Amino acid sequence: MNNLITVKNLAISYDGKKIIDNVSFNVEDGDFLVIFGENGSGKSSLVKTLLGLKAPYRGEIVFSPDLKQKEIGYLPQSQVIQKDFPASVWEVVLSGCLNKMGIRPFYTKKEKEAARKNMELLSVYDLKNACFRNLSGGQIQRVLLARALCAAQKLILLDEPVSGLDQSSTEEFYDSIKKINESGMSVIMISHDINKSLRLAKHILNLSGSDTYFYTSAEDYRKEE
Repeated sequence: MNNLITVKNLAISYDGKKIIDNVSFNVEDGDFLVIFGENGSGKSSLVKTLLGLKAPYRGEIVFSPDLKQKEIGYLPQSQVIQKDFPASVWEVVLSGCLNKMGIRPFYTKKEKEAARKNMELLSVYDLKNACFRNLSGGQIQRVLLARALCAAQKLILLDEPVSGLDQSSTEEFYDSIKKINESGMSVIMISHDINKSLRLAKHILNLSGSDTYFYTSAEDYRKEE
């Protein structure tokens, strides 16, 4: 199995204090890695470091030649998303292609087709002309996931994507993530929802202060509980 990302002895600091130390794990092609940990354990900081938004304190992150850092799709926590965009759903989803455009002023036919397919995959294509700010919480997350997929080549990072969603919307979102992974996209997801996340996980990273554990299966994680 090809490793898209190899993390070796990684340490991350915040305000001069180490919050993650000596973390090592791999993300494989087609993987579904779930990251657990208490508040303040460094989960979001780890995601930002993987995205290149934060420099490591120590250690190494090695990317496969098949994966460029800018080609990672990212869905941040819902509370930091600006939900009052004066834009249509179609415009929001297509904006996920911006990093690929360079100095081009227009989207290509291929990019538009990718946006359409991602919206159909996530059952939001019928909302194409709707105003983004008028959507429900569950619809917003699926639209933003379609946007993240437009930015992604092989990997998406999801930071607590079901936070604030009701039970029905949460189940729909998990079903969507499962379909995406089954289509071949690798997924890294931060979650507090251990039971439901274990249904999807192929590997698990548990951050707990100075103790960090990488599990190669949900079964191995359950044995430690």
